[in-house]
Amino acid sequence: MSTKFIRNVADSFSSEFAEFCAGDERMHDMMMTLADEFVAQEAPVLDEDTATDVACELIMGVTVTSV
Repeated sequence: MSTKFIRNVADSFSSEFAEFCAGDERMHDMMMTLADEFVAQEAPVLDEDTATDVACELIMGVTVTSV
């Protein structure tokens, strides 16, 4: 199959895939893991509760969308 065909098929599903990901609890879990790691790396002086709160705020500001 050609690369163009594959790209076109994937493009036709991109919005549905974004909705699927955004609605899946596993995506939230992965995002929270990444946010926790990011906060630990970028703001290591925060206590654990504050770091978790900052991580939660970070993922609330991120939207899964197709590009």
